[in-house]
Amino acid sequence: MAPGLLDLVHLTTWAVCAVIKLPQLVAVLRAGSAWGLSVSSLLLELAGLLVFLRYQIFYGYPLETYLEFPVVIAQDVILLSCIMHFSGNVRRACFYAVIYWVGWYMITLQKWIIDLAMNLCTLISAASTLVQLQHLWETKDAGQASALTWGMSVYASAARIITTLMTTKDFAVLIRFIVMLILNIWVTATILHYRKIKKTD
Repeated sequence: MAPGLLDLVHLTTWAVCAVIKLPQLVAVLRAGSAWGLSVSSLLLELAGLLVFLRYQIFYGYPLETYLEFPVVIAQDVILLSCIMHFSGNVRRACFYAVIYWVGWYMITLQKWIIDLAMNLCTLISAASTLVQLQHLWETKDAGQASALTWGMSVYASAARIITTLMTTKDFAVLIRFIVMLILNIWVTATILHYRKIKKTD
């Protein structure tokens, strides 16, 4: 792949991820409700993102291969705060913040810990998406879940498969993005399916 094309993939991934959670956030704020969203899914997603970011920093990978992650993490924190607010669980947010902060430092105490955490990160991120899928299947209603947000996740995962192959070639990172691409497509399709059913009712 030409360097110019690789730069374009990086840029479009950053652009997409800069606004990836905004459709979801707008939907939640407009409705004044987090119906259709799973708090457990978001907490797992946030844990997976934090581990992944820490792994990239620990191994000194090029900044352009993970620059979007701090922005996505910040958006997840804002979205989670809104959901906690609407569900009346604001106090729990402080507890989760402490757990994540301690975990951020603990996973780099030894190299084997961060390596193990990265392998578990794929499972955590996959579990996060599966929890959201299960929530959709149980309620049979997309609620405030945003197909646009999940669709952008599909693009970001696909783009990162390309950039990983062209830069770090890290197998653990590559597997994570392939798994997330498949699951993100699945969630997007499920949300669109339930939206279609709701419109025809």
